Formats: sequence, C-alpha cells, structure tokens
Amino acid sequence: MDRWDALEVYRPEPSAGSAGWGVQDPVSRDLGAVFLPLPEEDGPYRATADGALDGTQMDLTFQSFSEAAPGPKWQALFQKYWPAYRAWYMSDGLEQRPTWLACKEALDAHMPRLVPTYEALCDLAGGKDLPSRFLSLWKPPAYISGCSQVVWFGDGPKLIRNYDYSPALMDGVIMESAWNGTRVIAMTDCLWGVLDGINEKGLAVSLTFGGRRTVGDGFGIPVILRNILEFCETAEEAGEMLAEIPTHMAYNVTAVDRTGRFRTAYLSPGSRPIIKSVPYATNHQGRIEWHDHARATATLEREQFLRFRLEDDSLTFPKLVEAFRRPPLYTNAYASGFGTIYTAVYDPVAGTAHYLFPDGTVKRFGFGEVGETAWHVPIDGSGAPEIRGMDWG
Repeated sequence: MDRWDALEVYRPEPSAGSAGWGVQDPVSRDLGAVFLPLPEEDGPYRATADGALDGTQMDLTFQSFSEAAPGPKWQALFQKYWPAYRAWYMSDGLEQRPTWLACKEALDAHMPRLVPTYEALCDLAGGKDLPSRFLSLWKPPAYISGCSQVVWFGDGPKLIRNYDYSPALMDGVIMESAWNGTRVIAMTDCLWGVLDGINEKGLAVSLTFGGRRTVGDGFGIPVILRNILEFCETAEEAGEMLAEIPTHMAYNVTAVDRTGRFRTAYLSPGSRPIIKSVPYATNHQGRIEWHDHARATATLEREQFLRFRLEDDSLTFPKLVEAFRRPPLYTNAYASGFGTIYTAVYDPVAGTAHYLFPDGTVKRFGFGEVGETAWHVPIDGSGAPEIRGMDWG
C-alpha cells in the first residue's frame, strides 16, 4: 500500500477577501441541544408507528432524482422541506440572521461563479427575502455532527465516509445535476449544499465536523462543497478553494481526485486554514479543544483506528468498507445526533457513488444513472447494522 505524506502542504494567509473573518460567541448550549426537534409532518423523515422522534426507532425516507438545470424537481423539493428549514433558520430569531444584501455580498465576494445558480434557485423558491437568505448559507445557525472519512489508495483511489447525524434532521436526497456544465452526484444538505459527492471530472469530497465550539462569519460548509464540485477538477484546486472561502464553524474536508492526489483541509472561523496531505479525518483538528464532544463521538479512537487500518498491508478494500459498518466507526447514538445514517463510497476513476444504509440497503449510481426513486430505511438505535455482501471487484 502506498504511504502518504502527512506533512503540511500549505498554510496560506487569509486573502484580502477574507480579511473580515471574525469569531463570534462560541456555541454555548449543551452538547446535543443544538438540534431542533421538528414536527414530523414538516420534516424529510417520518416517525415509526409509536411516534418516536428520539432517533432510536425511526423510518428515514431517502430519494434520488436528476435535473440538469434548476427546475421544477428542485422547486418541489424546496416546497416540501422549506417549512422545516424555515423553523431551523429562525431558531435563534430573525435578528441573528444576516440581511439578504449581506448574504448576496458574501456570495459575490467569495463564490461569484456560484451566484447565477443561487439566483436561479432563489427564483424557484419564490424570490422572497427569507428563503433567499437561507439559501445563501451565509452565517446560518450553528450545527454539529460526527462522521469519519478516509482515502483508499489500493486499486485506484476511493473516498469512503460515514455520515453520523440525527436521522430527523437530514434531507435524505441524492441529486444529480449539471448546473454549471459539470455533472455532480451528491448527498444534499440544506436543499442544494453537499455533505459528500463526486463530479464527472473525477473529484470526490466529504466533510466531518472539526470539533471546535467557535462560530464566526462564514458559510455553512455544504455550500462550499457545492462550489468545489461545480468548479474544481483536482484535489489541489479543491484545497486552494477551501483556503479562500470562510466557514462559519470548524470542519475537516477531504478531497481526492482520479489521479490519487488528496488533501484534507482543517477549517475554522477566525483561524488560518490548514491544508495537509492526510488521508483521513474524524472530529478534531490537532489537539482536542471540546473534550465533551470528543468523548461523546470517540473521535480520537476513530482516527487511530483509521490510521492503523491504512498502515496494515493486509487490508483489502472490502475489509475497509466493512470496517465502516462496525464500531468504532459505526455508531448507533442516534438520539445524541451522532448515529451513522449511511456509508458513502466514491470512486473518482469509475465515476460511481455507492451508498450503504443501516438496514443493508445498497444504492449505486453512475453519471446519467440517477433516476427518480424513493425508499425507506429503518433506523434502530439498539441494533447493529445489517451488512449485505457486495461485489466490489
């Protein structure tokens, strides 16, 4: 197995456009309290028959669709989920959210090539003030999650990750688009942002929470990942873009391209971005700063587990994928907001995306193959995931 260069690649100074980065009050609520309980009828999920909403017994609905340009399919998605997102966006009070003009100016300054897409989505959302503020993802409410991710180097580069979050608070939408001429397959968040995804140029990205409590002037990380997949081709380009765009909370973003080059960016508001050739990330950046969160998510144990797996010359790709389906990477702490919702496997060379769900369901998508489907995934916080054999050959 190839070894990786864990030396720092670069640590750029904030650009002139990011000179105004600032740090606001840290997240002051107790761990887990940042999650807003949403009414079942408004969310992208449904409760089981007994009405449980604590994440231990739920039936999560996923769907997929393809729409090359912003159009009626995305508009229908917005109309369905906007009530839930509106409640979340207003959870701190309207006075805490930036004005539409501030949101637009932030996009113009940091992600100008994405602005035409943003404006098209705002039009589809009705052109009103509040949805337009929300869709910018400029200084949104604070939110955290878990997650683990690693780059596989063996028979062609691949990006594998677990998404750990509250089942009640995710889109559950896999979308293929070509909004700016490049086809993108992504698991969405905030209706057009990206939790993880791949583009047809052979670049895959995913995120983990960075384990710091600071909240500052920046974007929600999903829209930054959207910008990367829309306009970048290589891991180096992704790293350079990540170094230039401010994020409102701490996140670790790993990018790998079809040549096998990779980067992990450690981002935090008010701090210089650090970009390293490290092929894995969990939920901390260097030393532990938020000890309660670190203990709750076992971030050090998961990082050590991944590092040891990559140093094991007998490891095979199927065994690495299976490791993501078992502790310590897999977790059923759904009620705390850290339960594993799915495992994603992106192949930048083949141009494919696989999603493995807790009940053993597996979905595979290539470019041009994402159809309109929907399926239900039972979430059982008391049980281990089903592992269904797959032919990865």
